[in-house]
Amino acid sequence: MKAMILAAGLGTRLRPLTEEISKPMIPIVNRPVMEHIVELLARHGFREIYVNVHYYHEAITQHFGDGSKWGVSMTYSYEEELLGTAGGVKKLEKELGEGTFLVISGDALTDLDLTKLLEFHRAHGGVATLVLTHVEDPSKYGVVLTDEESRVVEFQEKPSRKEARSNMANSGIYAFEPRVLEMIPPWQFYDFGSQLFPRFLTEGVAFYGYTHDDYWNDVGSMEEYKKGNFDALAGRVKVHISGVRIGEDVWIGDETVIEEGVVMVGPVCIGAHCQVKKGARLFGPLIVGDRTVIDEGAVLYRGIKWGDGYIGKDAHLMDAIVGWEAEIGDRAALLADSVIGHRSVIGEGTIVHPGVSIVPGTILDKELHFMGEETTE
Repeated sequence: MKAMILAAGLGTRLRPLTEEISKPMIPIVNRPVMEHIVELLARHGFREIYVNVHYYHEAITQHFGDGSKWGVSMTYSYEEELLGTAGGVKKLEKELGEGTFLVISGDALTDLDLTKLLEFHRAHGGVATLVLTHVEDPSKYGVVLTDEESRVVEFQEKPSRKEARSNMANSGIYAFEPRVLEMIPPWQFYDFGSQLFPRFLTEGVAFYGYTHDDYWNDVGSMEEYKKGNFDALAGRVKVHISGVRIGEDVWIGDETVIEEGVVMVGPVCIGAHCQVKKGARLFGPLIVGDRTVIDEGAVLYRGIKWGDGYIGKDAHLMDAIVGWEAEIGDRAALLADSVIGHRSVIGEGTIVHPGVSIVPGTILDKELHFMGEETTE
């Protein structure tokens, strides 16, 4: 079976974390979210995988290579200018057009049963099947209405809660028949949700919605990004967590050193080649990336620390997200929902107040206390 992973998007809603990396490469329990998607495809028998890339594409191609590490073959389609979800698929018409194929977002977290999806698709005989997920707040999504036979009959784009006639969201996962490719114009921006699917309705083309009870999270905001990580730690989504599992809810990576007197209350995941010094206290849900040093007396409560960096003595991270290679000084405090960009340095004793986002490469003096929405470089 063949599948295409959509991985060309910008991930603007996750800035500053995506200022220097594409959204499919943001880590979920210390591994790129797209890696979890590749493993899902492999588990369900997809061996030929195509990936469209654009923004910071080298990080994707270098990490995954030819895909052999995951038992698949991966081929990349670089888009100098974005072609849209459908336009990117059209570019690979020759490669995908020989039989039923799957399209899946590379920047969402899911453990969807793809085998059941394909069984549904073949049983209904439509040109396309859209995966639909129940959502609590339809105003954040494009929602889909289906009839009693699961045929798609209408769309609503981010309706208010009051106006919404469905709470089933388009999840960006599709099963297609090759003839769909004939309806996509070549070499231009073209979108499934706003252009192709409404055209299906106008022309009476039969396509269907597949509902499920599996996990799906679009990782489209800081809140959802945290939730995806914490859900993985809690086992709400079936993904592989690297490291040695200790008890029910602590994972320790290779060659990581935990000194005496460290307190850990799970769920906690610590990456490889880390050092956690004596007296540090780690309270989950918490993820710490590879090659991170946590100094004596530091307190980490909830949150996510990407790899490579330093957490100083008696520093406090309280429900914060910290990017790659960031250094947090002694006695500094990152308060709830703060986000620290890559390579930033938070000086000794500095307080970063709730909800503040720091752009990559920022250096904060210990005398500055930031209370606004975002700093500038």
